[in-house]
Amino acid sequence: MTALLEAPGAVQVDEPGRRRWNRADTITGLCYLAAAFIIYAGLWVNLGSGYLYNSAQDQNMWEWFFATTAHSVWDLRNPLESVLQNYPDGVNMMANTAMLGLSIPLSPITLLFGPTVTWAIALTGGLAGTSFAWYWVFSRHLVSSRVAAAIGGVFCGFAPPMISHGNAHPNFVVLFLLPFIVLRLIRLARGARPVRDGIVLGLLLAYQIFLGEEPLLITMMAFVVFAIAYAVSRRREAAAMVRPMVIGLAVAAVLSVALVIFPLWWQFLGPQSYRTLEHGPVGNDTAAFTRFATESIAGQAEAAADVSMNRTEENAFFGWPLIVFMVVLTVWLWRNVLARSIAISMFVMAWLSLGQEIVVDHDNTGIPGPWKLLANLPLFDSLLESRLAMGCIPAVGALLAIATEKIFRAAPSFRDRELPLRWLWLGVLVAVLLPITPTPLQASTRPPTPAFFSDGTWRQYVTGGSVLTVPPPGTGDARALHWQVRADSGFPLAGGYFVGPNGPDDKRGRYGAPDRPTATTLYKVQETGDVPEITDTDRTEALTDLRYWHVDVVVLAPGTNQQALQTTVEQLLNMPARYVDGVWLWDVRALTKS
Repeated sequence: MTALLEAPGAVQVDEPGRRRWNRADTITGLCYLAAAFIIYAGLWVNLGSGYLYNSAQDQNMWEWFFATTAHSVWDLRNPLESVLQNYPDGVNMMANTAMLGLSIPLSPITLLFGPTVTWAIALTGGLAGTSFAWYWVFSRHLVSSRVAAAIGGVFCGFAPPMISHGNAHPNFVVLFLLPFIVLRLIRLARGARPVRDGIVLGLLLAYQIFLGEEPLLITMMAFVVFAIAYAVSRRREAAAMVRPMVIGLAVAAVLSVALVIFPLWWQFLGPQSYRTLEHGPVGNDTAAFTRFATESIAGQAEAAADVSMNRTEENAFFGWPLIVFMVVLTVWLWRNVLARSIAISMFVMAWLSLGQEIVVDHDNTGIPGPWKLLANLPLFDSLLESRLAMGCIPAVGALLAIATEKIFRAAPSFRDRELPLRWLWLGVLVAVLLPITPTPLQASTRPPTPAFFSDGTWRQYVTGGSVLTVPPPGTGDARALHWQVRADSGFPLAGGYFVGPNGPDDKRGRYGAPDRPTATTLYKVQETGDVPEITDTDRTEALTDLRYWHVDVVVLAPGTNQQALQTTVEQLLNMPARYVDGVWLWDVRALTKS
């Protein structure tokens, strides 16, 4: 199929188009889909109020993205922005992980059945679709054995980091385009039709930008390392690949830029854009590679939490058996140029994911990591370096497929022996992969939406302004986004859970709205339960904030430290609360419009 795969020492496969869809493909796809449904069974059986427990506030945020995009599409509004939260400044949807490439096509489902159904479809289809996409590429262009391809594909879709992100990050789960982007790059290297392949690549790149830019960047980094490693081993072949690659990449760049230049301008220079999103040093501890992910058969929650940011960022956790196995496979397959190049890419991406300084089981070694050279470059400075370990996933899947193919081809020579080589190999794979086999993700039942929102009572109190929930929605509590969705997005919210600039003159990115005095006070009260001493200055600032947000009604729903919050707001407004349809509220229209 390509010069890369046809080179001596590489795996020989059929030419494109010769392997038609058959029953094995159908069975493989259905198995992937069934596995994904099992992973999300707790969500699918309770689509009305199911909530992925380890998503923290992200499910609320993502459902808001889906619902808001759907309303924008069907109301013929610009889907690149919204003022439904962070009112009146709004949210730059393109600068957030709104996945317009998914939320726009699924907008009819969102409007008909609600964003929780869209959320479930995106996650379930993401795991199954990513697995099948890699299986398709492996089975058509890497190995001749569909069993070998299926083993590689299942790892690519259900590897521990994929399941971890599957709690809350569809943009790191819906990766079905990436295998075909990699395949098209390899086709360019062959040079048969660089213009046509460049056009297809440009379309794929443009669409992937609307699905997830960070996974695309990680994949391209891994591919560059692979390409360099291959070129070093095949210098003469690599020299012949330069011209078609340049032509194809130029065509792809022109086309993709033409398609996405306006959305990208909006993302980086439009309203509520930001320059960079600083996370601090978040490289993987080396121990994260050998431990088991929380949601796996061998998973230990405390051991995983010890070396990860949270349950959704277990970005390595391949388990020590697989790590040892990959080292063994690398040594065994080293003479195979293709496998060697893939292995080099895998180890380099793992090395990069360690961050700017190598940490071994919490011990700062003082040894700088290669990420230090990239950490401050544009785009790279907003990337969580621990996620670079996800670039290892396709490499591991490919090596598993290549090794399985090699064993299966060698097996016939052992027919007369008592040792069944194929079954022995499959037994080894089970021993290595079973400990990291994912378990169903934990789902809970979200608290019911207060009747004030679900029954439409809010319409009596909102007359052109916004709703301020107490405290405003943010990273710690974004339930108000769900209440707004249940109210058919009929009112804007002050504050919110999104990514935006730190302030009008500060283009550093941050999670949530810029700090305002009243919001800061309410967040602190919710956290501590202590009612602060309210001064006249606090009351003046509260009135200023309410007018800035154009608040019509302040609403307090049942929740943590509710009584302390109610007392604080009553003192700030010099106004007692009223209990209406499940919430305490303050009608402030007379104050904000005077």
